[in-house]
Amino acid sequence: MYPEFLERNVSLAAISTDDIADALKMVELTGAEFAILSDKDAEVAKGYGVYNLLDDGVATPSAVIVSPEGDIEWKYIGRSISDRPTPDQILAQVDRLIQ
Repeated sequence: MYPEFLERNVSLAAISTDDIADALKMVELTGAEFAILSDKDAEVAKGYGVYNLLDDGVATPSAVIVSPEGDIEWKYIGRSISDRPTPDQILAQVDRLIQ
């Protein structure tokens, strides 16, 4: 669904608390067309308030929509390791924000 994000002029990036080598492996494994970035020291995850919420020492699955000005417009924080919003759910929030 990546092209649908591009049609809305939305940039995507995934941020992982894995090291760079593992982040690159994830790009290869998933075929992601967007950047998967390493946040090995979890500085970004901690800044967004999503680090270790499940007591597992990693970032909790989350999605954040950030405006061009840098404001957080919407945030989804998973309740489990497999709780993630669908692309359709994220696109619905993007559409709500750009109307």
